[in-house]
Amino acid sequence: MEDELLMLKGDKKIPTGILLKRTMKYVKPELLSFILAFILLLANVALDIYLPLIIENITDNITSNVIDLDKIINMAVLYFIIALANMTSLYFESMILQRAGQRIIYNLRVDIFTHIENMSQHQFDEMPVGSLVTRVASYTQSMSDFFTGVIVRVLKNILVITGVIGIMFYLSWKLTLIMLIPVFIVGVSSFIFSKVVSKRFRNERKALSDLNTYLNENLSGMKITQIFNQEDYKEKQFIEKNEYLRKSIFSSITCFAIYRPFITIVYITTVAVVFYLGFEYGMTAGALVAYYMYLSKFFNPIQELADQLNTIQKALTASERLFNLMDVLPEVRDKEDAIDIDHFEGKIEFKNVWFAYKDEDWILRDVSFVINPKETCAFVGATGAGKTTILGLIVRNYEIQKGQILIDDVDITKIKIKSLRRAIGQMLQDVFLFSGTIRDNITLNDTSYTDEEILTTCKYVNADSFISKLPKGLDDEIIERGENFSQGQRQLLSFARTVLYKPQILILDEATANIDTETEVLIQESLDKIKNIGTMLVVAHRLSTIQHADQIIVLQKGEIIEHGNHQELLKNHGHYYKLYKLQFEQRD
Repeated sequence: MEDELLMLKGDKKIPTGILLKRTMKYVKPELLSFILAFILLLANVALDIYLPLIIENITDNITSNVIDLDKIINMAVLYFIIALANMTSLYFESMILQRAGQRIIYNLRVDIFTHIENMSQHQFDEMPVGSLVTRVASYTQSMSDFFTGVIVRVLKNILVITGVIGIMFYLSWKLTLIMLIPVFIVGVSSFIFSKVVSKRFRNERKALSDLNTYLNENLSGMKITQIFNQEDYKEKQFIEKNEYLRKSIFSSITCFAIYRPFITIVYITTVAVVFYLGFEYGMTAGALVAYYMYLSKFFNPIQELADQLNTIQKALTASERLFNLMDVLPEVRDKEDAIDIDHFEGKIEFKNVWFAYKDEDWILRDVSFVINPKETCAFVGATGAGKTTILGLIVRNYEIQKGQILIDDVDITKIKIKSLRRAIGQMLQDVFLFSGTIRDNITLNDTSYTDEEILTTCKYVNADSFISKLPKGLDDEIIERGENFSQGQRQLLSFARTVLYKPQILILDEATANIDTETEVLIQESLDKIKNIGTMLVVAHRLSTIQHADQIIVLQKGEIIEHGNHQELLKNHGHYYKLYKLQFEQRD
């Protein structure tokens, strides 16, 4: 049973053959490394199997009537040299595999991350972030274990088992035939154990994923929990999930507590039988000691194979999930004949645009309007009227179902997405700041900008009003999500970031909604400066901030119900007039 918490909508079963074929795309560049590692593996197995034969010679010499000390010393030196060569080959084999494996996973992670970056906002809305993070981080790690360890250990164990069986038959074929009975018992019990414990592990991973999801959500919402005194209820929920995880882990531990002693008993019994029957079959002391060592080498790989097969299955499941994700085509992507545009004049036109996030639940219904270059256009309406949706469609966060959107009389679907978004600056209500310095957040790590350019931009948008007071200025650190700065300061940094990239079209979506009056004045001054730079689209609930807009579009349930400037709309005594009058009365 798969962990449903880590599945995405549309996940499908991919045949193992196809999975291996697709994986080979990443393996091929490292094929030489794997061949070299396999050669070293053969040398390592051969040397490892040969070592007990040296012990046999030393033991037989010691237990003989005449002890040849020189021969014992020579054999001991040979043992040391072979053991050293064995460890050396093992070291180089491990290093080659680790480097090759990590390069494979590195390229895989880059491809997955790049693929995710190209997805549309609509796709992100349908995909749990936790599941995406798990796929990029955890599932690639499962495949890393497969390439750097599991494949080699499986091959090594198969080679060791094959080689050891041959040597054991050489030492005593009668005893080896008897030993196949406990080996069969170990093999069957290991197979059964792997099936049982695999189910326990899945339950454990599900419980852990559930707990992590709960923690992530509730730690983020701790402020609400404390405000409404919900600590006891949340603690009760946490205890339930924590108890489920404890029971799941204990269930796995119980399996190991039964399995390992059972295998140990079988092994000890087998060793006792070997020593008893060995003398019965006339084996020398050296041969018996060597046989005992080979028996140990035989038991361990059989037990490991069961675990490794489980790990292989885990890696195959991980690769299936990863390739399922990579099979999800971005909903918004460039057409083959899409063009680059270096500069926009800024004319924006909607022609009979229809849009729905799902099926035919229309958010926009036959919307048409024209915004001329360098005009300021404001969108007004109740929550859900379609204001923010219009702004998202202009930058192609989503694709429309009907109609046409043009910039400078060019259909935006014929413009390369990067080219389109490069010319459009956005200031959103919810400002996202990354961990790092103020400089990094304004430039977004683009080192081509000089400090002078950054400071000039900050001064232009009035962000220097607080940056200049900070101990390190542009090098002051920003913690996660910018929580060490006020909402207004974060908005000014966002504005500086937007203006620095010199957009020809500027989008403001409730950019002044949650800030103090003083900061709003600073931003308003900056907006007045930039009005003549490019076309500006504004969504604002405070009608006082959009009075000087060239045109105002009033939306209701996805349709344009009024259109004009502030004075014209007031004269009409329509919906806009009622909104303005209501806000004016509330302010009084």
